Amino acid sequence: MLAHIKELFKFRNLLQKLVARDLRVRYKNSVLGILWSWLNPLFMMVVYTVVFIYMRRSDNGLVPSRNFPVFVLCALLPWNFFSGAILGSISSIANNAPLVKKVYFPREILPLSIVLANLVNFGISLMILVPMLLIFRIKFTPWILLLPAIVAIQLCLVSGIALILSTLNVFYRDTRAIMDVTMMAWFFVTPIIYPIDILPRSREIFGITLDIHRWTRILNPMASLVAAYRDVLYHGRLVGLDFLARTAATSLVVLLIGYAVFLKFSPRFGEEV
Repeated sequence: MLAHIKELFKFRNLLQKLVARDLRVRYKNSVLGILWSWLNPLFMMVVYTVVFIYMRRSDNGLVPSRNFPVFVLCALLPWNFFSGAILGSISSIANNAPLVKKVYFPREILPLSIVLANLVNFGISLMILVPMLLIFRIKFTPWILLLPAIVAIQLCLVSGIALILSTLNVFYRDTRAIMDVTMMAWFFVTPIIYPIDILPRSREIFGITLDIHRWTRILNPMASLVAAYRDVLYHGRLVGLDFLARTAATSLVVLLIGYAVFLKFSPRFGEEV
C-alpha cells in the first residue's frame, strides 16, 4: 500500500488536473457559476426554516427556534460535501472507461479527484457561513481552530467510502441507484435538521433498552461529525473529544479498508468497464 501511495504522489499533477476539470464541468454551463455553491445551501436553509419553524403549530422543542437558519446551515454544508462526493465518485471508474482501458495511471485518482473537487466546493460554500454567523450575532471562539481537524476526519471517511463504492459499481452498476435511496435515509438519521441531544438516552426496542443517542453517534460517523461542526461553529464550544476520537479512528479504518479493497480489484477494472 505504501508503494501505491508513493506512486499516487508521483501522479499528483494528473490528480490536480482532474480536480480542475471536474470543477470546470460543474460550472461550465451554469448562468450563475460558482454562486450556486452559496445559493443551493441558502435555498435549502430557507426551505427547512419555513417548514420547521414557521409552518409548525407551536414550539415543540425538537428544533431550536432561535438562530435556526445558522443551526441547520452548519450541518447542511458538511452533509452536502459528504453526499456530493459519495454519489459523484460512484461512477467515476465506469464513466472513464476509455481512459482506464488505454492509459496507465493509479486508478484511485478517479474517485479521489471527485472527492477533492467536492472538498474545494465545500470550502467555497463555507464562505457563506461567515456572514450568516455575523448576521445572527453568533460569536467566534478559539474552538473554531479545530475546524481543519474535523474536515480532515470527514475527508478520510468520504475517501474510504468513495473507494469502496466506486469499486463496487464497476461490477454492479445498480450501486448508484441503491445509494440514492440510502443517502436519503442517511440524511434523516443524521442530526441535520434537529439537534442530536433530542435523541432518547433510553428507548426500549423489541424488549431491549438502547441508548439511541449514544448508538447513533457510534454507528453513524456523520452524526458525530455534524455534532462536531455545530459545536465549533454554532455553539462555540469544545467538541466531544471521546466521540470525535472514535470517529477519527473509524474514518481512518474505513479509508484503509477502502484503499485495500480498491487495490485488490483495480487490476480487473479494464476487463469489467
